[in-house]
Amino acid sequence: MILRRLRIHSIKIAGERSFAIDQARGRLVLISAVFMLCYMVIAARVIDLTVIQGYLGHERTASLQEASSSVAAIARADITDRNGVLLATTLKMASLYADPNLITDPEGTAKGLVKIFPELSYGDVLQKLQSDKHFLWVRRNLTPHEQYVVLELGQPGLGFEHEDRRIYPQGELSAHLVGYTNIDNHGLAGIERSFDRFLGDGKPLTLTIDIRLQHALRREVQKAMSDFTAKAGAGVIMDVTNGEVLAGVSLPDFDPHKAGAADPDAIFNRLSLGVYELGSMFKIFSTAALLETHGSPMSTTFDAREPLKAGRFTINDYHAQKRILTIPEVFMHSSNIGSALMGLEVGTKALKNFYTDLGLLTPMEIEISEIGKPMVPDPWGEVSTMTASYGHGVATTPFQLTSAVSTIVNGGFFVKPKLILSAGNDNQNKSDLRVVSPQTAESMRKLLRLVVSDGTGKNADVPGYSVGGKTGTAEKIGVKGYDRKRLISSFVGAFPMENPRYAVMVMVDEPKGNKKSFGYATAGWVAAPAVARVVSSMGSILGIPVRTHNGAPEISASLKKYVSFEDE
Repeated sequence: MILRRLRIHSIKIAGERSFAIDQARGRLVLISAVFMLCYMVIAARVIDLTVIQGYLGHERTASLQEASSSVAAIARADITDRNGVLLATTLKMASLYADPNLITDPEGTAKGLVKIFPELSYGDVLQKLQSDKHFLWVRRNLTPHEQYVVLELGQPGLGFEHEDRRIYPQGELSAHLVGYTNIDNHGLAGIERSFDRFLGDGKPLTLTIDIRLQHALRREVQKAMSDFTAKAGAGVIMDVTNGEVLAGVSLPDFDPHKAGAADPDAIFNRLSLGVYELGSMFKIFSTAALLETHGSPMSTTFDAREPLKAGRFTINDYHAQKRILTIPEVFMHSSNIGSALMGLEVGTKALKNFYTDLGLLTPMEIEISEIGKPMVPDPWGEVSTMTASYGHGVATTPFQLTSAVSTIVNGGFFVKPKLILSAGNDNQNKSDLRVVSPQTAESMRKLLRLVVSDGTGKNADVPGYSVGGKTGTAEKIGVKGYDRKRLISSFVGAFPMENPRYAVMVMVDEPKGNKKSFGYATAGWVAAPAVARVVSSMGSILGIPVRTHNGAPEISASLKKYVSFEDE
């Protein structure tokens, strides 16, 4: 009995030992399995890092690095107006990319993306999402809302890279001068193009533009276009003492954020690139040439009783007086006949040289690349001298003409227009190169004032600001020569004429007459009133004091004795 109990006890002990061994063996197997799993995870990660991401993911990594490195290299600086108002700046924006290998539902994802971005093509997006590549751009420069909606799609194969995007807070207001960049922030036009490397190196620029004046000028050029159903227009405000461009407009204009989708006609800069025959405004220069080269007194007369024969052409007067005219009368009545006779008296060589000295016959130098090349008669003979005296047969840009007028009225010093504000601000770059004498400049200021007070430019007059200027109405060249129904109507003015500080020019392309203008589409009806409105706005914006008659005697009063007002 005792022996039996001992045997049972021994069997029990042996069973307990066997269970303990089995339990230990099981734990060992479990621990080994855990370690094996860890090793497998580590091995898989090593393979992922070294093989998949190192080789298979090389394309995606390279693409990301290329995108990010280009962004990192370009910390594009701000462009501001003369008062510190932002014209161009750079902001971080999210751009959407896809890794097609991680897209679980290409069709559904493509539909979702096209719904968010209607400009995308479903077929193009679907094709991208079924690619074997690891990185493809889907859309650049998303808004925060667009980024949020994309995240709601819940697709792990969609991701975001943050890039710098060029932003233009003033929109189209200064698009032609400031310019724009491409999607990689490289300048393609305007200041953005000319100073691409400078801005890319993080160096900011301050322009001479005053955005307040820019707005006023654009508004009035647009109004002139609307009132006269015109095709296009341009305008400029310039400081005649140093050439600073305070405003410059070309219409139609465009949104610089969407320049690639803009109409080429809107992209074209009519102010600096467009070359036009600007008509009778050239009489400013031919008259100045006569005074400068011959010292002719204001009493000098020219016979404008009959049209003038010039080769196979006949020169007529639009505002025909049909009488002998003095210099002030030729100018205030804008006589083509009288101006042509002036040109003959000056002579071909002297007139051509004078125009060249004013910068009218060669491409203008300014800080943007969109510069037109003037059209000059070739050969330039006697007939060309006669027609060029009243702006026929020679074409230049509105920018150049305004610069040349600034040279005439500022006392005779050559004006080179500029868009970059100099350190120290006003008058830092005043030219010492004299083109006309102080006497000629003074005489021209009187004549310009006479045009506005008593001549073809009466609609440009602004009480208290002593505006002077000149009208210019030119026929455009068509298939069969000059087309009387297609005009360029322009006015260039300066003020105050006692001591000019500002020049304002407005050009309107192909205006149509209306009831208020009695059907006329000439410069005196179209462009002169626009300049008057700009001058009035400038007075308010810049705080220019209005001068009373006693404080500013009529500058052209001394010329009245040479003028007959019998027909007025």
